[in-house]
Amino acid sequence: MGAVGLGQAGWGIGRGVHTLSLKRRIALLAGVASLALIGGPAWAQEQRQSVQTQEQAAASEQQGEKKQEDGNTAGTTVLDQITVVSRTGETAIDTLASVSHVDQEQLERRMAVTPADIFFGMPGVAAQTDAKRGATSINIRGLQDFGRVAVIVDGARQNFQRSGHGTQSVAFIDPELVQQVDVIRGPVANTYGSGAIGGVVFYETKDAEDFLRPGETWAASTTGRYDTNGEGFTTSATGAYKFNDAVDVLGNIVYRNFNDYKDGDGNDVSGTGFDILSGMVKSTIRPSDNSELKLGWIGNNESWTEGSDAYDVDMRQNTFTGRYNITDEDQSWLDLHVNLSANIAKLDQTYLTDVQRFSSVTGRPILIPKGSQTGYDLDTYGIDIWNTSRFETGVIAHELTYGGDWVTDDVETTSPEGGDDLFTPSGNRRVSGAYIQEKLTYEWLEIIGALRYDSYKLDDDENNVSGDRISPRITVGVSPFESIGLEGLQFYGTYAEGYRSPSLSETLISGLHPNGVVFPFLPNPNLKPETAHTVEFGINYAQDGLIQADDRLRIKTAYFHNDIDDYIGLATLSPFDPTSGCPFIPGPGVIPICSQYQNFANAKIEGFEFESVYDAGWGFAGLSASIINGHTVSYAGVREDLSTIPSSQVTGQIGFRFLEDKLTVGGEVQYNGKPKGNPVADDYTLVNLFASYQPNEDFRMDFRVDNLFDEQYVNPLNGTTTTPLYEPGVSVKLAATMRFGG
Repeated sequence: MGAVGLGQAGWGIGRGVHTLSLKRRIALLAGVASLALIGGPAWAQEQRQSVQTQEQAAASEQQGEKKQEDGNTAGTTVLDQITVVSRTGETAIDTLASVSHVDQEQLERRMAVTPADIFFGMPGVAAQTDAKRGATSINIRGLQDFGRVAVIVDGARQNFQRSGHGTQSVAFIDPELVQQVDVIRGPVANTYGSGAIGGVVFYETKDAEDFLRPGETWAASTTGRYDTNGEGFTTSATGAYKFNDAVDVLGNIVYRNFNDYKDGDGNDVSGTGFDILSGMVKSTIRPSDNSELKLGWIGNNESWTEGSDAYDVDMRQNTFTGRYNITDEDQSWLDLHVNLSANIAKLDQTYLTDVQRFSSVTGRPILIPKGSQTGYDLDTYGIDIWNTSRFETGVIAHELTYGGDWVTDDVETTSPEGGDDLFTPSGNRRVSGAYIQEKLTYEWLEIIGALRYDSYKLDDDENNVSGDRISPRITVGVSPFESIGLEGLQFYGTYAEGYRSPSLSETLISGLHPNGVVFPFLPNPNLKPETAHTVEFGINYAQDGLIQADDRLRIKTAYFHNDIDDYIGLATLSPFDPTSGCPFIPGPGVIPICSQYQNFANAKIEGFEFESVYDAGWGFAGLSASIINGHTVSYAGVREDLSTIPSSQVTGQIGFRFLEDKLTVGGEVQYNGKPKGNPVADDYTLVNLFASYQPNEDFRMDFRVDNLFDEQYVNPLNGTTTTPLYEPGVSVKLAATMRFGG
């Protein structure tokens, strides 16, 4: 099910002109969304499935024949695409969980520059980038950083983390390399590794099988794009070759060059420019009709400046993946997957001038000379193996999935003072687990039961910490109606637990704050892992031919409550409290506090999510909404608002197709409500416009305007930074793509 989105910009007619009141903005947005759903909403057509059942593959082939006969897509029925996050072959609308899917057409329409752009309008999902626009921290249901959200690219876990002000755990993947993105919200993804108490984001990169058209043995495309805000240029090239039915290969390279962007008031936002060079090679080998091996490499080199041009940052990352799948002929007991991955990341921070600061060891003033470097090396290695056995006992169908995974992080940091970087200590962390999941289906009833065992170990030269736990999941779904119009209605309820072990930084951080003021950071090897207990109730609704023969409606909605025991957060301690363990350190610039990651009694997060899409061929529309509230409670009973709660949102989009689907035009609107207690954010409304024209199958032009009314706004997740960071103002984007094949 595709995510829906609307656009950036305020409802104000312009700067200095009276802006509509909050109530009128909400009413106007609701009116637009209602018209979108009633007057012919539509959903972005999904690309053909990369993983299909035999029946779906046959149907897809028939549709392709009909499309060739008609010359366009009118009158065809587009199949729901199986999500990558499903290990039992389900589409988003069929999954008894909060799952969203972004396909290639939606990616093209959004003209995404950074990974954050991909998730526009997806309920319960937000992104924090600070000024480092290519480095993205994904937030799901108010949880982010330190592995709470598992970010996976082609099966490789993305665990890079650099602590400081702002984003902590970030992922680097250029949208031009991506074929589709699937998101599962909540700790129900027992089969996707340890720690994902917030959810899972799975990027699947482009594949030759999807790029090549029927009958082609080779194809190539090139894209050029210009963004007015930041004067950004993007060039991308893709090529694929099919050696035979058993072997194909695809390569892609993309280069982006952006200057600092301007905010909604026309001011330059320092440090937001960047250069990115990314590429990938991916080959698929089919040793037999029932087996497949995918080998891949993704490279990324990104540069930007930080700290008011105080230093340059250069990030280099190489991801290697190998994925093997084999099934038996009737796909009953054998559906085996073996994934191996290595993610090698290195970030160097080079000082451009002499910088005066305090020693993180002594607290005394020191000079960091120009050319000094801080280095962050993080190598992540992973193994993921699972099998699904399908069988029947009487009238009950079984899908039994069982497997295990292992991930290790090797962290080595260096500081200009010598030794580890204060905020990101060196060390090793290993998490592993095993699981079993049973899905029972009987006519209108589905039951999913699962158990996952997790263990972890982290250590450095002085500390060694470990732990383990078993986490359960139970889901019950019912489809009680058979009457016309209600046969696609499904209700489900879930209780699931998740387990996240402490990170190296949370456990081992130690030293004196080096800038501005001096105070100690204290390690805490006694940190307890976080345990999430989530209750979710949801509704899925799918209907084809609702108003006309070739239309379809998809709706997913859910309420959730997540109670996280022993939530880990940064606490401020007083040296005047004899029980705090905080020492008093005299000296210049010293303030009488300490900081330490500690366990809170719990964090409580609850919310509501709604996502709907309707497609009638001639047009599409969608409406999504999410409301999230959360707070922590200390062991002393003190309640505080959770700083990682994103804006509550209502997003709508509408588009129309003309000239036998060659021309698509539309717009997006998004209202964002200020999270409770956030010190930097405010309510804001964004408006976007988009259009694409494809006169023939080998040439395409795209046009987009983001933040049409130049709204001045702040991402509430950037409230953790020292100063407000304003997001981009109006930006006009133009692109052209040429394709060749034979």
